[in-house]
Parts: sequence; structure tokens; C-alpha cells
Amino acid sequence: MSKQVHIRLNEEVYDVLMKLSNKSNESIQDTVSSAVMDLAGKTKIEEDRDYNFTFIDLFAGIGGMRIAYQNAGGKCVYSNEWNKYSQQTYFANFGERPEGDITKVDARVIPDHDILVAGFPCQPFSIAGVSKKNSLGRPTGFEDKTQGTLFFDVCRILKAKRPKAFMLENVKNLKSHDHGRTFKVIMESLEELNYQVFYEVLDGQNYVPQHRERILIVGFDRERYGSDFSFEFKITPKSPKPVMKDILETDVDPKYTLSDKLWTYLQNYAAKHRAAGNGFGYGANYP
Repeated sequence: MSKQVHIRLNEEVYDVLMKLSNKSNESIQDTVSSAVMDLAGKTKIEEDRDYNFTFIDLFAGIGGMRIAYQNAGGKCVYSNEWNKYSQQTYFANFGERPEGDITKVDARVIPDHDILVAGFPCQPFSIAGVSKKNSLGRPTGFEDKTQGTLFFDVCRILKAKRPKAFMLENVKNLKSHDHGRTFKVIMESLEELNYQVFYEVLDGQNYVPQHRERILIVGFDRERYGSDFSFEFKITPKSPKPVMKDILETDVDPKYTLSDKLWTYLQNYAAKHRAAGNGFGYGANYP
């Protein structure tokens, strides 16, 4: 929901606002909103609690990874996300706006941290993303210069800040993309940075009511810990498995309810794509 605020600015402030708007290629409204979010993030009062470690949140989205790491006793000291709508939601969730465009960030100014967390863009490697890009004649994987090369910004920050460990997340198809050559480059890049690397494909259905396979890649700094150690992805699935009812709110505004008209449209849309041999679909778990 948007609300309006009318403010009066002196000429000097207005001129600065216009220059910022032109430089960032944003509307006046977005420029003011960004400035307020940045100010709020700098002046917010941290909650009084103990922290066991620090981490940074890259390609942060709306903050799902951050919630998990905070719940594990971590303190987020830096976040980065380029999408303005995700930034707005992140601000609503955590009271701070992530910095944008990781490619323009000087790694040296990022705060020191124990763990680097990054869900770098999956579209260049995902089955659906690759299929769509191929159909449009667009490059995929590392050949996608807008998203596919962002992994190397992760490497750039790892090299500059040398955290104790990292965790990266991406789609299952990352392992097999380009006949495994993409994953080979990723593993070699992380090994060259002298990190001991482990990976595994895990399925989110053990924790949430969705079949969602993702690859997790974790690494530990050999300069601190050496290489004579092992690591396991210990998974303790919930029993019984979670269903939609477990996460749905009970008091919901009617505007968020799926109408009969939209439900019929979705069924017809899925049937059309099924007949054409496409992969669009949906599913529902009922208690």
C-alpha cells in the first residue's frame, strides 16, 4: 500500500534531488524513498541480543537467508540486492535497504564478516531459465553477461575479505549445465581461493510444503582450518512432512483469496501447456 506525503524543499535541496534522480535513472519518488530507507537503516537501533558470528547477505532477495542465519545466532553486517521491489520488502522486514548492483561495489568497503551467504542468480542455469533464453536466442550460463557472471563477484569478495566460511545456493541444474563444465569452473574457482568445498542437492520439501531441489555449496578457509577435516549436510526431515495448512495465516484479507475465475484460468492455462508439451503447471498439498 502506498501513502502520499507532500513536502516543501528549498531550491538547493531540490536541485540535488534532481541530480540524484537523473544519475540513478530513478523517478523522484523512488529517489526520495531510497534516501529515506538508507537514512532509516543508518539510524536504526539494533535489538539487544548476543551474536555468535557475523555474515553478509548477497543477492538477498527479500531476506529468507538472513532469517535463517539470524535464527542460528548470526548478525548481518551487510546486504546487497539490486531489485528495487525486493529492496523495499527487505526494508520492511529488517529496517534497512540492501546496497544495489554488486558489480559496482568495492569489495574492500564491505564489512569484515565470518560467513558469506549468497544465492547468486539461478536463471542462467535453471532448466526453465535456460529453455526460455534458448528460445529467445539469448546466452545462458557464464555467457549471460548480466546474470551468469555474478558468481565471479562472489569470488572477488571472498578473495578481498577472506571470511572463515561461505554458503552458496543455486538450482539443481547448476551441476549439469553445459555438460557439467559450468560447475567445474565454479568448483575450480573456489578451490583456487584455497577453500575446502563441499556440496549437495537438497530438497526443501523436508521443511516446507514444496518440492524444491537446490544445490548448496559450502566452503571453509584452509588458511585457518587446514584441509584435513570432513563436513556432512545433516538433514533431519520433519515428520509428518509440512503441508500448506501449516504455513497459511488464518485471518487473511479477502483480496488475497484466489477467485473462482482465476482458478479456472489457471487450470485451463496448465491444460493448454500440457497439451503442447510444455512444463508449466501447479500443485497443491491438502491436509
